[in-house]
Amino acid sequence: MADTISAISTAMGESGIGIVRLSGKEAIFIAKKIFVRNKNNSKEIENRKLTYGYIVDGDEKIDEVLIAFMKAPYTYTREDMVEIYCHGGIIPVRRILELTLKNGARIADKGEFTKRAFLNGRLDLSQAEAVIDLIKAKTDESYDVSLNQLEGNLSKEVRKIRDILLNIIAHIEANIDFSDEDIEEIDYIEFEKQANLVKERIDKLLSTADRGKVLRDGLNTVILGKPNVGKSSLLNAILRENRAIVTDIPGTTRDIIEEYVNIDGIPLRIVDTAGIREAKNIVEQIGVDKAKDMVNKADLIIAVFDASETLTNDDFDIIDIIKDKNAIVLLNKLDLPNEYDEKYLQNLIPNKKIITTSITTGIGIDKLEDSIKNMFYSGEINIESDAIINNMRHKNQLIKAKNNILDAINGIKANVPIDCVEVDIKECWDNLGEITGDGIGEDILDKIFSEFCIGK
Repeated sequence: MADTISAISTAMGESGIGIVRLSGKEAIFIAKKIFVRNKNNSKEIENRKLTYGYIVDGDEKIDEVLIAFMKAPYTYTREDMVEIYCHGGIIPVRRILELTLKNGARIADKGEFTKRAFLNGRLDLSQAEAVIDLIKAKTDESYDVSLNQLEGNLSKEVRKIRDILLNIIAHIEANIDFSDEDIEEIDYIEFEKQANLVKERIDKLLSTADRGKVLRDGLNTVILGKPNVGKSSLLNAILRENRAIVTDIPGTTRDIIEEYVNIDGIPLRIVDTAGIREAKNIVEQIGVDKAKDMVNKADLIIAVFDASETLTNDDFDIIDIIKDKNAIVLLNKLDLPNEYDEKYLQNLIPNKKIITTSITTGIGIDKLEDSIKNMFYSGEINIESDAIINNMRHKNQLIKAKNNILDAINGIKANVPIDCVEVDIKECWDNLGEITGDGIGEDILDKIFSEFCIGK
């Protein structure tokens, strides 16, 4: 990493302040070439302190700025860094960026500042991944989970598990390499006990993965029902705004409408779909097909039925769809004469929560939100102290590690030669190490950091 990178680190658009950031061995040299102090400021430029002055291109003043020079290794990347605080807006930050490039820097790749922080030992890989999760957090809870990961909660737990494995490996190696010397023989009972401890700690981490995924990505929620039962009205009611078009004409919603909403810390990625019915034309059929496809990907289905009408074939189709899925049922239009037998519906879909609502008047929306919260928070996790898995890559590595340790435990029970069992132990150790970035391939690193913005 001999070159020096530069990028705009704030969002493009009008703002009070914009930031251009440099990192690399030439960062301070480049910045000093384009920065001049204000005449009234006679102080020497100090490390890690803001200095007032101007960015200039020769004799031309580009902008009035504050600048911070930060010398390695006590920086985000552990390289020399410079941050230029200029006026916000597209023109000032772009002109300053172009000037840094003109004087020897190159434009940073996506996530390259954080990638350098990882490669230079400032962060491990799980902490680096937490940075982008902090930026993308949609609720306080998801932010707290990401912050704890950035602070190293997950890394600490993974390292503790790997330490147990390393002790096992060391004991096995000693018995293999120094079998003729006075080395304590392997206690297979203790060996199995330690392996089971590893399994238990992996299982504990895996038990947090489903909730962690929801906190990170949102609960993938689909509103389902036949046309004109109140699906779009429900979306508007949950969002507290008129996002979807609502009419008395069946089939108004033809395409997928997707929004995020925060329900008491639970991020919902909520989708309003076209009504499920026998399509009358190809456009409507495409909408129905899209709706069914979204249902297959959903974490939660909110199925809406019209309580003012008797069950139709379309309703029975929806009942068949939700029978084996995680669903909440709404009997809507409570404000109209009731034609529904709720008990009959409950018998058709047992173990499904049924809530009576009048979406247009707001009746039942609070009960729906409470039901979602209760479903999600059952088996509540202490975010402040627990390591939580919110990343699919981490979950996959843990599953691999669990399979490795199960193979080792089964090998011990079957009296498999100890050097063969050691192979499974080492693979478990390696798979856990990939969570924190030990021994990870360049292609995986590139994929991870490609999800970052350029200035981070």
